Amino acid sequence: MVKRTHLRVAAAVALLVCAGIVGAAYLSRPTSAVADATGESARVAPANGTTVIATDSNTWLGRESDGARANAELVAFGADGERRYYDDSHTRYWDVDPVEGTNATVEYLYADHLTADECGGESVCTRNGIERVNLTTGEVEGIYSRVTAGKHSTRWHDADRLSDSTYVVADIAADRVFVVNTTTELVEWSWDAQAAFDPATTGGPYPSDWTHLNDVEVLENGLVQVSLRNHDRVVYLDRDTGLVENRTLGDGSHDVLYEQHNPDYIANPDGDDAVLVADSENNRLVEYRDDDGEWVRSWDWQDEQLQWPRDADRLPNGHTLVTDSNGNRVFELDETGDVVWSVPVAFPYEAERLGTGDESAGGPPAHELDLRNRTAGGPSAGAGGTPRSVLPNPVVNAVYYVLPRWMGVSELLVAGLALGIGLAWAVAELRWLPYRVSLTNPVSLRKRN
Repeated sequence: MVKRTHLRVAAAVALLVCAGIVGAAYLSRPTSAVADATGESARVAPANGTTVIATDSNTWLGRESDGARANAELVAFGADGERRYYDDSHTRYWDVDPVEGTNATVEYLYADHLTADECGGESVCTRNGIERVNLTTGEVEGIYSRVTAGKHSTRWHDADRLSDSTYVVADIAADRVFVVNTTTELVEWSWDAQAAFDPATTGGPYPSDWTHLNDVEVLENGLVQVSLRNHDRVVYLDRDTGLVENRTLGDGSHDVLYEQHNPDYIANPDGDDAVLVADSENNRLVEYRDDDGEWVRSWDWQDEQLQWPRDADRLPNGHTLVTDSNGNRVFELDETGDVVWSVPVAFPYEAERLGTGDESAGGPPAHELDLRNRTAGGPSAGAGGTPRSVLPNPVVNAVYYVLPRWMGVSELLVAGLALGIGLAWAVAELRWLPYRVSLTNPVSLRKRN
C-alpha cells in the first residue's frame, strides 16, 4: 500500500517541476516586446527595406491593470534586421502609414488611457490621436486628438490622410466614419453605421461594441473602404450617397469573414480588383477578387502557427507582409507561400514596409500571381475552427489575449496541471485529517475511529 508520505513527496516534486517550467519561461521573457532581429532564429533572410511595426500592448510583461499603464511599442527594423527606431510612450499603437514624399516619416494612430483626474471625473477615458514621426531624427509632431469615454472599444484604430489638413477617421467609439479638417478641427463629413444597418439584427452588443469599426482606406476612385469587424463585413461608402449597394464583402456568415482586420484593397489595372483580408477569427489570410460585381475567393493561406492575424499587405514584388498577433511575429511570404523573412514581436497589430506606398500600393492580386493556397492541418481545417485545437478559434484567441506573452500553450497546460495537483493534494489532506466535521445541525467535530 502506498504510504501517505510517498504521495506527499510525489505531489511536492511534481509541483516543484511545474513551478520550475513556468518560472523559467517567466524569467527568460524579454524586457521589451521587440529586440534586434539578428540570428537565424529571428529572421529567415534580410527584408527588402525598413519594416515599421505597431504593437497592441507590451504583453511580455503581462496585461495592464486598471491602475497602471503598460505601454505598447512602435518599432522599425532595417533591411539587415537591426532595430532602427523604438518608442513606447503610448498605451496602444494602431495603424501605421508612410507619409508620401518622404523616405522615413510615418503617421500612426495611438491611444492613451487616462486617469480619473485627467478624465474630468470619469473613472476612465482614452485619448485617441494621430501623430507623425521622422524615424531618422525621432522628431514627433501631433496632428489631431480627441478624448473618448471608457477604454475598451473606444480606441480609434485607423485614420487615412486625404490631404495636408484632412483625414478620414474610423471612429470605433461612435460607430461612424468622419472627415476632419485638422486645421479648423471641424468635421466636414460623417457616415453613421445606423444609416445602413439595424442594431437589433446585426453586429455585436449595442451600443457598447456594435460595429467595432477598425479600418478605413480611401480608394483611388474616391470610395471609402470600411471594416465593420463585428458585422463580419467590409463596406464601401460614397461620400455623396452613403453605402454603395451590392458592393459589400461578407454577409455576416463566418465562412466568408469572421471579425476581420485591416482589409487591403488591391487595384488591378490588368483586370479584376481584389481585397486581401486578415480573417482574424478564422486564423487565415484570405483574398477575394471582384468578378463582374461578385466577390469570389481567390486565395487563402495559413500555417500551424498563424493565430489571430490582424494585417496583411501585398507588396509590389508579389510578396505578402503579415502581422500575426497571437503568433507573436511579423513575417513575409513569397509567391509559393513560403516564409522568407520573419521577426518575433509580441502582439503586433499592423506593419508597413517603407518604400512601397500607403498599404503597399501597387502590389498585384493573387489571381494575377497564381498564388498557392495553403491550409494548416489539411482539408479538414477551415472556417470556425482548425485541427490545431479542439476549441473554437474565438475561445483560443480569447485565452491568448488575456495571457501574458511569455506564457505559451505548454506553460498554460503545466500551470493547469499544477493547479490540479494542488487541489487533489488539498482534498487528500482534508480526508486524512484525524477529525471528522459534520455540517448538520448541530455542527460537530469528532475524532475519526
